[in-house]
Amino acid sequence: MKQNKRHQQIIDLVKSQGYVSTEDLVERFNVSPQTIRRDLNELAAENHIRRHHGGATVPSSSENTAYATRKVLQQHEKDTIAQALVQHIPDGATLFIDIGTTPEAVARALLDHQNLRVVTNNLNAAAILMPKQDFTVIIAGGEVRNRDGGIVGEATLDFVSQFRLDFGILGISGIDDDGSLLDFDYHEVRVKKAILDNSRCVMLAADHTKFGRNAMVNLGNITQLDMVFTDATPPAQIRDMLSAQGSHLEVISHPGWVADVTAESSLV
Repeated sequence: MKQNKRHQQIIDLVKSQGYVSTEDLVERFNVSPQTIRRDLNELAAENHIRRHHGGATVPSSSENTAYATRKVLQQHEKDTIAQALVQHIPDGATLFIDIGTTPEAVARALLDHQNLRVVTNNLNAAAILMPKQDFTVIIAGGEVRNRDGGIVGEATLDFVSQFRLDFGILGISGIDDDGSLLDFDYHEVRVKKAILDNSRCVMLAADHTKFGRNAMVNLGNITQLDMVFTDATPPAQIRDMLSAQGSHLEVISHPGWVADVTAESSLV
């Protein structure tokens, strides 16, 4: 395949999927990893894509990938991460569940637990948890976003701030190289901050595509988190930050995973 045609197909894949990995592109186009890296560097220099840890993502920092697309992207990885995360949540715990497709994967993974009390601003997560008779599910008030079932606004912020719970489960759109936690919606980030401030143990579930991904609103820094769960080893500077802070990093690569843990935080 000629380079120009391959470049256009890469751009189209990034636009449709939100993220493509170098490995997938090598297999798709039957070329060497060096060729794909060169393609991605050239496309990034022309601002067609954004170079990403292990691949490429969309260049925009102002608009997220559509919910329907995010729901299927890295679905296996999200489910695997979620299964590892819930091993740290005991029966009878209280927890916040954030907006996002990864927190929704955590909600599904929690269905084998008993007697949980959950506060959430995520209608999809609430619908997943609702059939469990021994769960108490409390939904935040506020404005419902029809694009993804998230609830945001001043009423949501006030509601979440009334609680002090054992665990806060966060999703995130991007993690910058300096550890900044990034998202696209200012109103959503304000609620995330309230969850962070009002949880005894804050847990982030983020697949590898989130590292190096850009978004316009800064939530805080990864060093504010107690536990981070992901499916591939993060960049060295991120690992160093978490280790220095004494945070728990767990890397889960497949369903029969063996955890790669850099540090243990004190758990609830």
